[in-house]
Amino acid sequence: MTRCFKILNSLLLMIIISQQIFAQDTLTVQQAIYATIENNYDIQLLRNDSISYAIDKSYARAAFLPRLNATTGMVFNNNNQKQELADGSKRQSKGVRSNNINASVQLNWTLFDGFKMFATRDKLSQMVLLGGLNIRNQIVNSVAATINNYYNIVRQKQQLKAIEDQMGINEERVKIAEKKFSVGLGAKPDLLQGKVDLNAQKAARLKQQTLIDQLKEQLNQLMNVELNTRYEVSDSIPFDTGIILGDILGTVESTNPQLQVTKKNIDIGKLTLKERKADLYPVVTFNSAYSYSRTNNKIAVNAFTLLHNRNNGYNYGIGISVPILNGFTVRRQIKQAKNDIDYLNILYKSQKSQIDLGITNAFKDYELQKRTLALEEENILLAKENVFIALERLRLGISTNLELRETQKSLEQAYDRLIAARYNTKLAETELLRLKGDLIK
Repeated sequence: MTRCFKILNSLLLMIIISQQIFAQDTLTVQQAIYATIENNYDIQLLRNDSISYAIDKSYARAAFLPRLNATTGMVFNNNNQKQELADGSKRQSKGVRSNNINASVQLNWTLFDGFKMFATRDKLSQMVLLGGLNIRNQIVNSVAATINNYYNIVRQKQQLKAIEDQMGINEERVKIAEKKFSVGLGAKPDLLQGKVDLNAQKAARLKQQTLIDQLKEQLNQLMNVELNTRYEVSDSIPFDTGIILGDILGTVESTNPQLQVTKKNIDIGKLTLKERKADLYPVVTFNSAYSYSRTNNKIAVNAFTLLHNRNNGYNYGIGISVPILNGFTVRRQIKQAKNDIDYLNILYKSQKSQIDLGITNAFKDYELQKRTLALEEENILLAKENVFIALERLRLGISTNLELRETQKSLEQAYDRLIAARYNTKLAETELLRLKGDLIK
């Protein structure tokens, strides 16, 4: 009961948080994840499937109960009769009326069916567990997509800031060129080129802002909130630098949702095989019925006609159905069920191999991006200092616009590599946690 209350409180907290997500200007990645888990269409569809499995399981015990049916009927007759007897006499009657009432209650109870009902009950229980695993698998994938999308927005936001920094440098270039040109110390082409470069940066900023808006709409779709919902995201991309490859590979079989789904399908396949084998056994049933019938004849056509007849009583007995020959249907179904299990076992091994490869490659990329990031953090400082020196040299007249443009280009490339390294490190981390199944606890 305590566990139920904890689950209920967690769900309530999730709903409250999801309702408050957009009541503030900044959307955190945790809030985006909560909204995705609560609202995402793919997750909702699988929840619906899981509810369907749970409904079937709630009626699983019905297979052990007897089936009870009642029937009743009433017939009214109005006939004209003409009879010729063997002794030559003739009888003719009109409007011979009678009525008949029938009612019965039948009970049929399966006592033994080769333990098929037990296998079906266990199979329904496993289907409920499968539904939960499918939901978890979809949640992990949807959360990974949300995290990647969210930090892609952060990445493009950092890219926008880098473009604006470059615009600041170009604006300073234009100011210097205007001052030099106004006093006759500079050439007009330098001024024009500075303005062209500045306008190019302004166009790049507009393009970057549009890209950010498009990525936000994609995130809105993942969270299943209204399009054009406005919010800001964080400015930084945090990541875990302490992931160990052995920890992931050692536990992936018990934590990866996709492998768990396939394992559960294997368990269900084995129970299906039990159901098929049960059809080889006889079926023993207990049958019983209570019946009632009454007939009333309004006219006695002859001396032997009953004016009133009533029968009621019950019967019971044991029925045994023995399968002898049915076109080898059961044996074919058994072989098919075994083949399905073999297929699932091969599928499991294939998935395990692919997941191990994915983890290994993602970890190598993760390590590469961490080392690259450390280099690019150093490079960006060097590139900024180089641009500052080139700008001061231009201001003092001991350098050219060409030199400054070259340093600007180096700074732009350094920004691109640094921002990409941050985002790629986060992508690799998210992929490792997705394959492990550790994005949600």
